[in-house]
Amino acid sequence: YPSQRLKVFLKDVERGPRGPQLVVSRGNREFMEWLFRAEVPELDAGAVEIKNIAREAGVRSKIAVASTVQGVDPVGTFVGGHGTRVNAVVSEVGEQEKIDIVVWTDDPMQYIINALSPTNVNRVAIDEAAKRAKVYVPEDQLSIAIGRGGQNVRLASKLVGYELDIEAEKAAVVEGEVNN
Repeated sequence: YPSQRLKVFLKDVERGPRGPQLVVSRGNREFMEWLFRAEVPELDAGAVEIKNIAREAGVRSKIAVASTVQGVDPVGTFVGGHGTRVNAVVSEVGEQEKIDIVVWTDDPMQYIINALSPTNVNRVAIDEAAKRAKVYVPEDQLSIAIGRGGQNVRLASKLVGYELDIEAEKAAVVEGEVNN
């Protein structure tokens, strides 16, 4: 609307016959990173860092964060008190976009489990050579792991750098219990 202020990420300046053209974006991952830089002073101080971002602009983003200082909760730092920091970023990118903030770790198995949150994961089998992982989840968690239209697993896959295959696993039968 007229006189509306928008934040954008300047990607490039192209020289054309009509003068310089600014190429801007609100949908790339760098835009999300700079919005968090404005809200999270600990990023500039070096106490926390953004390790990776997977984004489907306007719909959902997953951000992997880590702490470089002992005792600092990276997720809590990005969320802020009562969600103030993450809510400020959400209001800038659009209220319909959901942002998942997960803990980054250099252990690929734990990183995959974190990236698929809020899903409960039973186990993960990783094939390092093919950069693939098979993730086993309880049957009742399958739809959560995959997400609407495969969105959760697609973003988690981009975030961790492995192609993820989700499989349902039947619950183990407890001794003495009869399943009908």
